[in-house]
Order: sequence, then structure tokens, then C-alpha cells
Amino acid sequence: MKKKLFSHSFDFYVLLFFITAFAGWSWEVLLFLFTEHAFINRGVYEGPYLPIYGAGGLLLTMLLSRIRKKPLLVFVLSMVICTVLEYFTSLILERMWGIRWWDYSGHFLNLDGRVCLLGAVVFGLGGAALVCLFLPFFVKLYERISSKWRIALCFLLLLIFIGDGAWSAMHPNTGDGISYSSDSFAHSR
Repeated sequence: MKKKLFSHSFDFYVLLFFITAFAGWSWEVLLFLFTEHAFINRGVYEGPYLPIYGAGGLLLTMLLSRIRKKPLLVFVLSMVICTVLEYFTSLILERMWGIRWWDYSGHFLNLDGRVCLLGAVVFGLGGAALVCLFLPFFVKLYERISSKWRIALCFLLLLIFIGDGAWSAMHPNTGDGISYSSDSFAHSR
């Protein structure tokens, strides 16, 4: 009987969250390194992770693992799921802090600058790569690590993340290339 990808224990999802959050942070840092020629720590947190990518990775894993043999469907559903997640995350972050951490106003087919077609396509590709290619590899790697090491690693990562979250709630990561204030956004439109 084949084991389902979404039926793992809590530590599986914690580790997957941090791997995808780090992968998202790496993607954005490299993107800005090539486009802006500067290292920019993207996101609300100080640490090398973007929780929106971790949350997206978990959502895609839980919702799409069963259909991983249908990459085109995974691609389309990843586009939709991640675009909805990105839109509402942008809205919530802006309402909480009066700051935007991304703005697609100049991009083709954008919705209020919160999401755009190019971003949706990239998320679709990333989601298909995660679900169809990376997850089977991750499951094998996860099963090779002893339970006590996985638990210890999860505990350490969660402790750091909670501390960073508490700090960042009071002092969110902002600045050039990181965020856009609501005032500057309103004036740029």
C-alpha cells in the first residue's frame, strides 16, 4: 500500500514549511540581486525565510499531492491557490502595518498591484515543481532522518521563528526594495 504524501506527522509539515519558506526567500533575494544588483532581505521577518512561501508550500502539498501525476492540472491549480494566497496576504499585511511588501502595479494584468499574471505563472511553475518533482524526493529524505533529529530541528527552527516573529511584529523589515508605504503607493498611482 502506497503512503499518501499528505498523511505525515507534524514535523514533516514544519520542515516542509521552512524549506519552502527558505526557497522563496532565496528566489526573491536572487531575483533582486540580478534585477537591482543589490542584496535585499525580502519580507517582513529578519530571518532567511518568507512565510508566505512556506504557507503556500503547505497548502499545495495538502491540496494537490493526490494529483501529482497530472502536472498540467497541478500547474493551473497552483497558479490559482498561490495567487489567492498572495492577494489576501498583501491585503492583510497592508491593513496591519500600512505597508506593502510587493507592488505589481506596473505589470501586465495586475489586480490592484497585489497580484499579476507573471507572478501567477511563476507560482504555477513553482507549485508544479514542488508537488510533482520535489515532494517525492523530500519524503525519501525525511524518512532517512531519525525522528529525534527531526523533532530537535523542528523545535530549534520554531523557536527561532517565534522569536523573529515577535521582534518583527514590533519592527517589521522595511526599506528600499523591501516595502512600499501606503502613502508612497497612493502617490505613485
